[in-house]
Amino acid sequence: MFEFLFKYPANAFERGKIVLAGGWPVWLLVALMVGAGAAIAWLVYRRNKASLVEGPRQAAIWALQTALACLLLLMLWQPALSVSALKAQQNVVAVIVDDSKSMGQVEDGTPRRQKALDALNGGLLAQLREKFQVRLYKTGERLSRVEKLETLQSTDRATRLADSMKEVVAEAGSLPIGAVVLVSDGAENSGGIDLETINEIRRHQIPVHTIGVGRETMVRDVEISDAQVPARALQDSRLSAVVSFRQAGYQGQKGKLTLRENGKVLASQDVVFKKDGVQQTEAALFNAGTPGAKNLEISIDPLPGEENAQNNKVTRVFDVSDKKPRILYVEGEPRWEYKFIRRAMEDDKTVELVTLLRTTQNKFYRQGINGPKELEAGFPSTDEELFQYQAILMGTVEAAWFTPAQQELLNRFVDKRGGGLIFLAGRASFSDGGWWREPFIGLLPVTLPERKGTFHRDPANAELTNAGRDSLITRIEENPDRNMERWSKLPYIAGYQDIGVPKPGALSLAKLKSGGELLVTQNYGRGRVAAFAGAGTWRWQMLQPLEDRSHETFWQQFLRWSVTGTPTQVQASLSKTMLADESRVRFRAEARDKSYAAASDAVVVARVIGPGGAGSEVQMTPVPTESGVFEAEYNADAEGSYVVEIVAKRGEDELGRDVATFRREDGVAENFHTEQNRELLEKLAQQTGGTFRGAADASKLGNDISYSDAGITMRETKDLWNMPIVFLLVLALRGSEWMLRRKWGVI
Repeated sequence: MFEFLFKYPANAFERGKIVLAGGWPVWLLVALMVGAGAAIAWLVYRRNKASLVEGPRQAAIWALQTALACLLLLMLWQPALSVSALKAQQNVVAVIVDDSKSMGQVEDGTPRRQKALDALNGGLLAQLREKFQVRLYKTGERLSRVEKLETLQSTDRATRLADSMKEVVAEAGSLPIGAVVLVSDGAENSGGIDLETINEIRRHQIPVHTIGVGRETMVRDVEISDAQVPARALQDSRLSAVVSFRQAGYQGQKGKLTLRENGKVLASQDVVFKKDGVQQTEAALFNAGTPGAKNLEISIDPLPGEENAQNNKVTRVFDVSDKKPRILYVEGEPRWEYKFIRRAMEDDKTVELVTLLRTTQNKFYRQGINGPKELEAGFPSTDEELFQYQAILMGTVEAAWFTPAQQELLNRFVDKRGGGLIFLAGRASFSDGGWWREPFIGLLPVTLPERKGTFHRDPANAELTNAGRDSLITRIEENPDRNMERWSKLPYIAGYQDIGVPKPGALSLAKLKSGGELLVTQNYGRGRVAAFAGAGTWRWQMLQPLEDRSHETFWQQFLRWSVTGTPTQVQASLSKTMLADESRVRFRAEARDKSYAAASDAVVVARVIGPGGAGSEVQMTPVPTESGVFEAEYNADAEGSYVVEIVAKRGEDELGRDVATFRREDGVAENFHTEQNRELLEKLAQQTGGTFRGAADASKLGNDISYSDAGITMRETKDLWNMPIVFLLVLALRGSEWMLRRKWGVI
């Protein structure tokens, strides 16, 4: 429509500029327009004084007649479009066709590849060859020349459009490339077309015209778009895989979500598909199992009539540690809760519970210690002594029992060391123990009442909040709805405490049915803190059948949460744990001494064991802006699983080591997000001065391509006075005046 009205393509106007070819001065044109406006105003006033009401009607007639006069005067000055155009037969047009696997997808019985060929052979290639030299390329994993488009097979396992654009632009140094035509579905899976590539294309002034192929929406397909699994876990711990997926054509139907490791089913559950095209998220629980690097396969069973079953499965990796984190349980008096928590943790082989029980004011009973010197003087008083633990369970102990230095040490344990801290209810806990004062005001996840008498020896029943329904801490039953029901039926707690209200940012997981909070958690610095207002959960064990494990399950999960994420002296992380059709990965490590101060002077090395046992070593370098942080980049050449062990030393002393794992998979990225990425193709064309067309309109690109500032060009001047839009404007102005006069009865 634009070209019909304005004679020339839109990009000709975008690249060109309007000039007046008549040769007469512009000031004369302006003067004549002003004079015409004044003369028409005088005539309208004289002629219509008797027949028109003064004011708006006269102004409307004057405006229409003046606009017509100005338009006709402008046409006398011969407006024209001056635009840079490619010289015929002296320029090269690069035609790049996507030959990746996604272009082989069949839609309505025809592969996308064939639709791309039809778009080019439908007249566009013939038009281009009449005016330019045409070079044919195919792109996928890499760019390469082809003589015939019929040789395309759509077998490349990745689409790297950015790399292909850079290669073509590089050829412009020796070839007069006037334009690029890219035919693709836009399913770029190497990170997109970055700003650097766009700027390089702009520097050479090469317009990239894009032709979109393929459907823009899903049709009868289920696709897993993401899956999140913890990077590391304790052995035999319960983990949650959060799976995001979308579908079309199966709304209201059921699918089977399954988690497998080496073919063994770890978890399986039905999911009901919601609205078409809307991303849906489901959580599936599974057991981490034995120590080692794990490959977790997450899949949704293919459904009848599904067009693409290759995007129903993803793989995620995580590492199960054989280390046993140590938890220090400090209890101020012998009580049933102490006994039953210890009994619950005896069955958990993944953590070590070290207990310090105060029997009298200056006497302690120690259990689970590594030697007679451990905790010999009571609660630790130095960073090095306390920081050997990963979490602290604080029973009914008054805050004043700790020295001011130990109170500050508790804060540093969570904030600096990154440990977990759980406060339990009791006679000397929370407000009754003076914990509402500094330095614990910021540490606690609740705002405590500033009064005594908050502990009650009365029965109370628990119920979960919506957040607790899905939390791994409170998950006694696998099904979230049954889990809420199970909690509501638990026996009463023998004693409870008023712990106030949660702070902004804290998470309430459970409440007392009689009112008040039961379990609140919050992140604090590098660590995490929880407040538990119950003091008699042992009744969950005593008042239920012997085989019921609600009490043990809750406390084991609660204490595992307290140590999950607690960093070691050397903490490793990776930029990605899954490399889909790519090879570069960045290692990152934080190195700290025994007091968890940044060890910027450490020597850090990453030892990588790849597929088949091949090993290599990478020296990591300090990050200038982050104290104690080291980075390195690694190229994973082969497909398969990799284990990275990062070791930090200071002189001859080893600060520590940590292990991370990642996996490289090839040929999978093309199976996902296979709809036409029109947004990317339009953006590429727009930012380089090109035009986007659908496959059905590809032949219209022939006229657009002539206008370019690249290659060998000449300046063309194209008349604008005879555009159809000018004729239509004249008719519209005269017609509008006639209609107004007819309406007012003054024709």
